[in-house]
Amino acid sequence: MEEATVTDSTPTTLPPAPGADRYRCLDFADTTATLPAGQNYDLLATPGSAMRWLAAHGLTPPDVRLYEVCAQRMRTLRGHIRALFASRVEGVTPPEESLRAVNEAITAVPTAPLLAWDPARGPHRVQAHPADQAVNHALAILAADAADLLTGPDADLLTACGSTPCDRFLLRTHGRRHWCSTRCGDRARAARAYARRNRPPS
Repeated sequence: MEEATVTDSTPTTLPPAPGADRYRCLDFADTTATLPAGQNYDLLATPGSAMRWLAAHGLTPPDVRLYEVCAQRMRTLRGHIRALFASRVEGVTPPEESLRAVNEAITAVPTAPLLAWDPARGPHRVQAHPADQAVNHALAILAADAADLLTGPDADLLTACGSTPCDRFLLRTHGRRHWCSTRCGDRARAARAYARRNRPPS
């Protein structure tokens, strides 16, 4: 039986997970998720939906046009970032190819504003990413953000949603919270209550 994939226009899309307001890379990793009843969604499934996600997160101007090759590059980097997050959560050695992919994205284009000069404004800083490098620039920012999360003080807060089958990542904002949304939390509590009710007597 095939899984049903839904896109960003469907109401089953989950809200941003805790920590996504601080790390765009976390929201990027969670642009795909597994839902109950054999469904999943992918906010980068098409060039149009990928373009809307980038624009909504301030990573590209809204008029930038994406092609499938760009959306595929986004999905590929997302897979590598998810692999690094999973390795950190599980305490295992991360895949070498994922480390390499993130480092290549970080160094592909300059992410810091460059120094420029013109007669009217004098010296000033500019973000140098022409339209044909807009996706490279966005991926560099997301990759650097992921590196910051994995090496910074919040790394120990990174966890995976504890409500099966959800596979999103989040930062623990409360000591015992291990789910990414109210919906997943309700499902986890219902599953625990069901297990207690059906536990055979000892």
